[in-house]
Amino acid sequence: MPSCPVYTEDEIASLRQSGAILRACIAHTASMVRPGISTLELDRIAEEFIRSHDDAEPAFKGYQGFPGTLCTSVNAECVHGIPGPRVLAEGDILSIDCGVRYRGLITDACITVPVGRISSQARHLLDVTQGALEHVLSVVRAGVKVGDISSTIQAYAEEHKCTPVISLTGHGVGRNIHDFPDIPNAGTRGTGPTLPAGAVIAIEPILCLGNGHILQHDDGWTLSTADGSLSAHFEHTLLVETDGCAVLT
Repeated sequence: MPSCPVYTEDEIASLRQSGAILRACIAHTASMVRPGISTLELDRIAEEFIRSHDDAEPAFKGYQGFPGTLCTSVNAECVHGIPGPRVLAEGDILSIDCGVRYRGLITDACITVPVGRISSQARHLLDVTQGALEHVLSVVRAGVKVGDISSTIQAYAEEHKCTPVISLTGHGVGRNIHDFPDIPNAGTRGTGPTLPAGAVIAIEPILCLGNGHILQHDDGWTLSTADGSLSAHFEHTLLVETDGCAVLT
């Protein structure tokens, strides 16, 4: 089995700066979300914000041919929505997923936000997905197994009547956008790789209101719930520490 990459103090300092830029970028972009704005306009806002910082660039743009700075996934879209002319409407929910490369090191984060007033079911989904991420932070520390993280997310989601999208996972991040290990949103305690101190991971609960099955769009990127149910996505990049974790984003 591969081992988890571990980062030096100098690398961690750069990752903290990358995460700070990314956190501010997502907050700035989210503040611009409103009915009538296009996902492409939001993408331009995010790219301009990132490039306004010395040594920072969008990590997603050009990755395996992806054309955007953001992944903008709307309503039933789970991940990897391509920014374009689509105009957001009152009642939509939008996942804003973004990565920043700073001095060669990458952080990754996502939030899902309402567009104007949303339904009570959509609000519940957003609250539970964000809650799952916040809840699992207390589990992450050196020596924890990936299955402990996965099972915690699954239990929280199911307790609150939401479904993990089990085919989509968190992952190691830092030198690469996707690194070892994968971190599923459902699993069994005591199984999987063990996380060491100094590892950097992206944990990303992706939940829906349906059965959790997904399909890929013709664009080769966007993944949606197969049953058309709403999906939400929250993500942080974390530094694993001896007695807990540090949120870098």
